[in-house]
Amino acid sequence: MKNLRWMVIGLIGLATVINYIDRNALAVMWPAVSREIGADKSDYALLVTIFMLAYAVGQSAFGRIFDVIGTRMGFAVSILFWSLSIGLHSLVRSLSLLGLLRVTLGFSEAGNWPGAAKANALWFPQKERALAQGIFNAGASLGAIVSAPLVALLFTGFGWRVTFLLIGVLGFLWLLPWLFLYRADPAAHPWLTQAERDHIAGDGEDRAEAAGYAPGWTEMLRHRESWAIILSRFFLDPVWWLFVSWLPIYLAETFGFDVQQIGLFAWVPFVGAMAGSLTGGWLSGALIARGRGVNFARKTAITLGCAIMLPPLLLTMHAATPLYAVLLIAVILFGFQMAINNIQTLPADYFGGGTVGSLAGLGGTAAVAGTLVTTWLVPVMTKASYAPIFALAAALVPASLLCIWLLGGRIAPLSSSKNKG
Repeated sequence: MKNLRWMVIGLIGLATVINYIDRNALAVMWPAVSREIGADKSDYALLVTIFMLAYAVGQSAFGRIFDVIGTRMGFAVSILFWSLSIGLHSLVRSLSLLGLLRVTLGFSEAGNWPGAAKANALWFPQKERALAQGIFNAGASLGAIVSAPLVALLFTGFGWRVTFLLIGVLGFLWLLPWLFLYRADPAAHPWLTQAERDHIAGDGEDRAEAAGYAPGWTEMLRHRESWAIILSRFFLDPVWWLFVSWLPIYLAETFGFDVQQIGLFAWVPFVGAMAGSLTGGWLSGALIARGRGVNFARKTAITLGCAIMLPPLLLTMHAATPLYAVLLIAVILFGFQMAINNIQTLPADYFGGGTVGSLAGLGGTAAVAGTLVTTWLVPVMTKASYAPIFALAAALVPASLLCIWLLGGRIAPLSSSKNKG
C-alpha cells in the first residue's frame, strides 16, 4: 500500500477532529446547559479549570503510557475513554456530575497529543515531520471549525442531551479503521512498500536519531532544550485555549449572540488556524528541502508565526463588530499554529524515539499550567470588556519566543553530555 504514512497521520488528524468536537460541545451549548442545571460564568470557569487540570495530568501520564504500551493501544485507550465520557454528558443534571465527567474527558483526551508526536517520530523522516504535524494540528482546527455549526445544528434538532450522545459515537467508529490499519513499528508493517520503508528510515542522520539518545525523565530535564519546549508552551498555549474555551462566551457577552448565532460565527477563526498548521509545516519542510538546516527552518517558522500573532491581538482589543473580531482572531490563530506546529516537532528533533512521548507530554502539561492561570483571570479581567485579557495574551507571545531562542540552542540531536544545565 503506497503512502501508508500519510494515511496514518490522516487518521490521527481525524481523531483530533473528533477530539475538538467533543471538547467544544459544552462551550457551544453552554447558554442552554447552564440554564437547565443552574450554573453561571464562574461555574464555567471552574469547569474549564477542572478539565485543564485533568488534561495536564493526562498529558504527562499518556506521554509515558505511549512510550510503554505503544501508539496503537495508547490511542485506543485514550479515545475509548473520552468517547464514553462525552456520551455520558447526556445524563448530567447537576454541576457536580458535569465536573466529574469533565475530569474524565480532559484526562483521556490529553492522550491524543503525545501519541501524535510519537507516531510522527516513528512514521516520518525529519524533513517531513513538520508537515505531518501540520496535518495533525489541522485536525484540531477542522474540529473547531465543524464543531460549532455541527453542535448547533444537532442542538436545534435534538436538544443538548441527545447531541452529547450522538457525538460520543464518533470515537467508537474511529476505532475500527485505527485498529485495522495501524502498527507501532513501520519497519514490520506488512502493507508497507520497501520504498516507503526506506524513505521513513531516512538517511544516516535520521537513522541515528531514531535509535539515538533517549533518556528518562530525570536525565531529560537536565537539558535546557527540554526546558525551552516546556516553557515556550507554558507561555504560548494559553493564547490558543483563550479562544477555544472562551470564544463562544465572548461572542455571547460582547455581541449578544445565542447558540445559533455562535454556530454561524465561531468556526471562522479556526479556518485561519487550519491554514496556519499547513503553512507552518510546509514552510519548515520547504526550507529543509532547499538545503537549510533544521535549526534555521524550525526557528524561522516559529518566529514568523509569533510575529504574525501580535498586531491582530492588539487590534482585537477594540474590535467593534463580530465579523471584524472573528477575522482578526483567524489571523491570530494562523500565526499560533505556524509557531506551535514547529515547537511540537522539537522533542523528536532533540531526542530519540523512547523520549519523544514523555517530553511531548510534559510540554502539554506545561501548556495546561499556563492556560489555567489565564482561565481564572478571564472572569476577573473581562467584567467591562475583553480588551485586558487580549493585551495579556499579546504579552505572552514574545515570552514564548524568547524561550526558544535563549534556551533551545541549536536544534539538532542531543547526546548524554550535551547542553546540560
